[in-house]
Amino acid sequence: MTNPNLKDLSDAGVSIWLDDLSRERIETGNLSALIEDFSLSGVTSNPTIFNNAISSGAASYAQQLDALAAEGADVDTIIQRLTTDDVRAACDVFTPVWSGTGGLDGRVSIEVDPRLAHDTDGTIAQAKELWSIVDRPNALIKIPATLEGLPAITEVIGSGISVNVTLIFSVERYAAVVAAYEAGVRLAAERGHDLSTIRSVASFFLSRIDTEVDDRLEAIGTDEALALRGTAAIATARKVWRDHLDLTASADWAALADAGAHVQRPLWASTSVKNPAYEPTRYVVELVAPGCVNTMPQSTLDVVAESGVIRGNTLDGTGPAADAAWERLRAVGIDAEDVFDVLEREGVEKFITSWEELRQTVADAAGLTA
Repeated sequence: MTNPNLKDLSDAGVSIWLDDLSRERIETGNLSALIEDFSLSGVTSNPTIFNNAISSGAASYAQQLDALAAEGADVDTIIQRLTTDDVRAACDVFTPVWSGTGGLDGRVSIEVDPRLAHDTDGTIAQAKELWSIVDRPNALIKIPATLEGLPAITEVIGSGISVNVTLIFSVERYAAVVAAYEAGVRLAAERGHDLSTIRSVASFFLSRIDTEVDDRLEAIGTDEALALRGTAAIATARKVWRDHLDLTASADWAALADAGAHVQRPLWASTSVKNPAYEPTRYVVELVAPGCVNTMPQSTLDVVAESGVIRGNTLDGTGPAADAAWERLRAVGIDAEDVFDVLEREGVEKFITSWEELRQTVADAAGLTA
């Protein structure tokens, strides 16, 4: 039976994606069950997710690990084979969703090596390689929204490849991501690609914003500052949503849409609360509007299913309140630009650390040196 809370969220126009993937989920039918019972319409992955999947589900990977090691494959080759095989299989599970939504959903994301976050050419090359290896039209290649990632986004989109732009923290960087996407769409058109086959999402990492800003507010310590805890992330998302609506209402975008291009949808990521004092559904129920995506870990998906109250559209018209919230944050001493710079740098570092942990897990399982 379809969960009513998640059905309400889906009926409100939010695409529900799971921030998790493992071979066990695929082989046991768990993903298929979530599509049926939890209105799931996509999956995102990252190095931490794959590390957890391989370390906790060793039996599912053992035969392939042994075979690849016997063939003389190195650690990075093994990781690529394991992860692309899982993503391809998940894409196949979601093919009916992809077909039923005209390509809007049924998407499965795989990330370029985070060590390439500041390497434009390396990112482009690996994005194209992953797209070719997975070989499924409902895949999304994750590219970070670093300054070096922006031209990579344009080139990869321009090659007819669908992209999940990740690690976005600021409204300003979001505008640059949209510009990179639109430039990529124009390039794809020039190269003769069918624009209707290209999809993209722009992923905002919400709870990390609140964690960083809350720490700074607590360091300031005034009553006025402490009263603003937990306001930064949702205010940022609301500003993004307003800009999204403005950008997609522009004449420039209308021309691209007439040529068959699809809007790049905002995706709310990092949606599990890090502060237990906060309502665990806050990054879901407060960010509802037709045309956005919310990717949740299983724990958040479960709590929304149990207690999430969907109140309809909670995003449209919230831009002025979001502006006021950030004005208050700046007034007590929060430097927004520094916050976002720190978050991007730490985000890249954390993903690289997770990637190295994944390499070590695979090396240990295969009896190799990382």
